[in-house]
Amino acid sequence: MFSGIDEVDWASMEHAYGPADDVPELLRGLASADPAEREAALDGMYGAVHHQGDVYACTLACIPFLFELVVDPGVQDRGGVVELLTSIGGFDLDEDDEAEIDEDEIEGAANYAMAAAAVTAGAGVFFELIADEDPGVRLAAPLALATLHRHPVRVLALLRERLPVEPDEEVRLALVEAAGRVALRHRPLAERVGQWLGLLASRADSPGLRLAALAQLARCSPDGLPGDVVPVVSGLLRQMRSVPEESGDRGDRGEHAPPGGIAAREDDEPEPGPDTTPDAEPVDPEPVAPAETGRGEHVATPTLVGQLRWLSAQENAGRGAPWAADLLRTLHVGLDDRVGDRTALLADQLRSPDRRQRIDAVRMSGGLIRAWRGPYEELVALVGDQLSDPEPRLAEAASHVLEELFGLAAPAADALAARLAADPGSWVKTWASGPPGLCSPVKALARLGDARAVPALAAALELPQVAHDVGFAVGHLGATARPLAGALRRRLAEVELDEGAYDRASPLLAGLTALRAGEAAPEVLRVLRGAPEYRGEWLRTAALRALGSFGPAAREAVPELRALVRRPGTASATEAAEALWAVSGDADAVLPVLIEGLRSDQVHDRRAAAVALGALGPRAAVVAPRLRGLLAHEELWLRVDAAIALWEVSGRTRETVAALLTAWEQNRHVRVRVAECLARMGPVPEGSAAAHVLRSELVSVRRHNAMDGGYGSHDIHEDEKLLALCRQALRGTGKGSTS
Repeated sequence: MFSGIDEVDWASMEHAYGPADDVPELLRGLASADPAEREAALDGMYGAVHHQGDVYACTLACIPFLFELVVDPGVQDRGGVVELLTSIGGFDLDEDDEAEIDEDEIEGAANYAMAAAAVTAGAGVFFELIADEDPGVRLAAPLALATLHRHPVRVLALLRERLPVEPDEEVRLALVEAAGRVALRHRPLAERVGQWLGLLASRADSPGLRLAALAQLARCSPDGLPGDVVPVVSGLLRQMRSVPEESGDRGDRGEHAPPGGIAAREDDEPEPGPDTTPDAEPVDPEPVAPAETGRGEHVATPTLVGQLRWLSAQENAGRGAPWAADLLRTLHVGLDDRVGDRTALLADQLRSPDRRQRIDAVRMSGGLIRAWRGPYEELVALVGDQLSDPEPRLAEAASHVLEELFGLAAPAADALAARLAADPGSWVKTWASGPPGLCSPVKALARLGDARAVPALAAALELPQVAHDVGFAVGHLGATARPLAGALRRRLAEVELDEGAYDRASPLLAGLTALRAGEAAPEVLRVLRGAPEYRGEWLRTAALRALGSFGPAAREAVPELRALVRRPGTASATEAAEALWAVSGDADAVLPVLIEGLRSDQVHDRRAAAVALGALGPRAAVVAPRLRGLLAHEELWLRVDAAIALWEVSGRTRETVAALLTAWEQNRHVRVRVAECLARMGPVPEGSAAAHVLRSELVSVRRHNAMDGGYGSHDIHEDEKLLALCRQALRGTGKGSTS
């Protein structure tokens, strides 16, 4: 084995962490008799040689030696090597990708193409491995064939032939998954695959196999799903709970997907392990993760691969069918915009007596709500019910999902309040380093504007170090949090104006700004005057925003603000002018400063000046020509801000609306800002282009900011805000709002 490995000039190549002269050692480690060494070597391959899916020259040089490993029955854990080869060779570079490649990416794209060609050329060996004695190899081989082999008809025939004789349930599921992959990669075969999957879904002797067939059917041929898919799936889940599975669980063989090639499916909720929730303290790496010496026998290794397997094993411990969650996620992705079916299915899962199934359902509920619009009251209430469960992972998962829902969490408000009342000690989380933060139930309740969150915020304000997010929570509570103004003011007066001033003062300033607590002007002025050099600009910005929010109640700050606006053309001058206008209403003092800001070389400063000019309204009509000139600027966000300001200072609707609707189509992320302006303009005329755009948004099931493989913590809130603004803008236009 490894003939010629020492003749390769590894030192002339590089991987993610430098020279590739350590690659021969990694390859030999994959063949080691020591399970810890094998796992460390696999970890090194994913971490350096195939880092985050990248393909280097050394990756290409490894391919022949990896094939030697997978065909040698004396090598243990070959399934992991098969998965590695699948990941290296499975990258598809379609025509759109090729068109977008720039000069710097040519070499990388060539490497991907060569890797795909090299692995595909050797993919015939996977035909033999599909009947290998090692179940781990049999588990990895079907997907390798479906991904890499050039003859999909032969692959399908082999998958169907193997299924009746395969003894391992999880491998049988992999055979079905591979068939779905073939159908997705080769669409002319989708109908043939769909017919076979339909038969399996209705006639297979195993509930797990039937569920797997339904999941793949949803992905590649959704029209073939039964009309009663929800009760069918619910019945299968009940059968799977009542009949113990005989197969070993995946945690004993490693994840089906290669650790270095795991990609988040659409709507997936990140799945933290027992001690890796987003608000948890850093996890102590001990005990170290187990490596495999066979099915169920382990030794400890501190590798990334080992940690992933250990977390998976912990998550799946005691499950009769640990793969059921993966099948359900696949089914949900396939059901796509069938929100009603998906909601009903998740509601059934959330009523399951199996806590692990409820944990999975909570996470998937978060993914569904984040990506799709729909009526979620029942689902949210069921998620709220999990807060009282004694299983901490279930309660934590539920609280994290509810935290992101903002107003949609209303059906769980009482459950959130009960959770807080039951455990006051958890209101604020602290760590060995960094500022404390509010726990998820506190944030969720505050984002609902529920007064029952106020005691937790009051407690947070009494800690030696104030929670970093308390100001944002106050902002969502609004007037309900007015009793906290005194504590915010007192704590701000205590802040030392040293290098740590920004971190300590910013949450307090944010809270006072939200409350418009003008009585705190003296304390805010102290911060403005004494801001240190380190992060001083940020601190002054926060202080100026607070003074501006106070309005005339901050009149004692006028001399300070007038001094700051005497430096036109700077960001601080624009911010000070904005505050001075809010406090004094002196347009003559601020208009020259803002006009100068509109000439800045920095787009950010020009945007800030445009927004501030818009606040002056008709008093700034003189700048209308300048704002109109910015409607052709290359920076989209500046065009949007200029268009809105143009309407505010001149009242000219036609050119403003045209510019805003163009931006709406060009970038979905400007839609909330555009809709805010359209709503303030008054009822949009029935039959207008704006009305058509707004109604089209309202009938869309997909959230405007939904992303595949990522999300923001405020995405749901922003999308619900967009919907509300669209309805407001359309109010009174004939038929009324559309929901």
